[in-house]
Amino acid sequence: MPDRREAQLRLLRSANIGPVTYRQLIARFGDAEAALDALPTLAARGGGRAPVIADPGAVRREIATVEKLGARYLFLGEDDYPPLLAELDSAPPALILRGRLALLERPAVAIVGARNASAAACRFARQIALGLAEAGVTVVSGLARGVDTAAHIGSLGSGTVGVIASGIDIAFPPENGALQERVAQDGLLLAEQPPGTEPLARFFPSRNRIIAGLALGTVVVEAAPRSGSLITARIAAEAGRDVMAVPGSPLDPRAQGCNLLIREGATLVQGVDDILEMVRPIDPRAVRAPASGWQGPPPEEASDADRRAVARLLGPVAVSVDELIRQSGLAPAVVQTVLLELELGGRLERHAGGRVSLGS
Repeated sequence: MPDRREAQLRLLRSANIGPVTYRQLIARFGDAEAALDALPTLAARGGGRAPVIADPGAVRREIATVEKLGARYLFLGEDDYPPLLAELDSAPPALILRGRLALLERPAVAIVGARNASAAACRFARQIALGLAEAGVTVVSGLARGVDTAAHIGSLGSGTVGVIASGIDIAFPPENGALQERVAQDGLLLAEQPPGTEPLARFFPSRNRIIAGLALGTVVVEAAPRSGSLITARIAAEAGRDVMAVPGSPLDPRAQGCNLLIREGATLVQGVDDILEMVRPIDPRAVRAPASGWQGPPPEEASDADRRAVARLLGPVAVSVDELIRQSGLAPAVVQTVLLELELGGRLERHAGGRVSLGS
């Protein structure tokens, strides 16, 4: 791997650096090496200790492991990075993949739903996945039990993408190990976490944003309220993508999430034609090219007074960055700089929907 990509991975694997911070650092310093050199100074300005910067040897060992597994990296800003995914502010700076990346050059639809799905829901998910794949649409899902499994099985022959919450070498649930391998061989398997990473609970919302970000629209087949599928649907809606839901019986708790989505404005779909009608008018060539840096004003230097003004507005309850900008009266780029310094110092936590809070 070229030194540039090695430096990018080292920056990403350093402490307190998430997708948003990574993009801001690249936008501010131009490349990963310059950003790495600046980390101690930025963290000190944020009132924290010098961040733990990833060891070059550990990064090289990870790279060797990825190559040994027959996988490869895909970095944000590279030509074949999925442009729809790059539109997210929290787009993964690096993905690890096995399989046919060309599948993401076609229109894509995400199909998600309950892990404990009914037999009828699994059959329906399998049928619509098959119909979409045969129509030239790539099906994206998360390789979970239930609806996800059915969606992958239905679309395996024509085009399926599996996004996992673990390392590329870890199958979860274990009984889907053979299916995951088939997805990697015949479709495309994507992971954000390094090899050997177990699928911890906190990684699933991150996995869900990738599923939603890759697709023109998300179809929820069956889901309980507050389920991961509804998180995926919310991320899709926030990104301006179509949200579709399959209605179900009000007597079945597994249908409550879908019925709620429809009540809140999701498109009711009952078959493949309904889904194609939603996504086909969109010409993939009209999607803007992927951006290599943070989308927004370039960060600016902040004064001590600026840092105090922003810090006073922060607390344990998450608040939107837009609200901080309004109440502080500071330029957006200055507020973003202060937040960047606080995060690198370990004092800031980022939440879904562009919200932030003081670290616990």
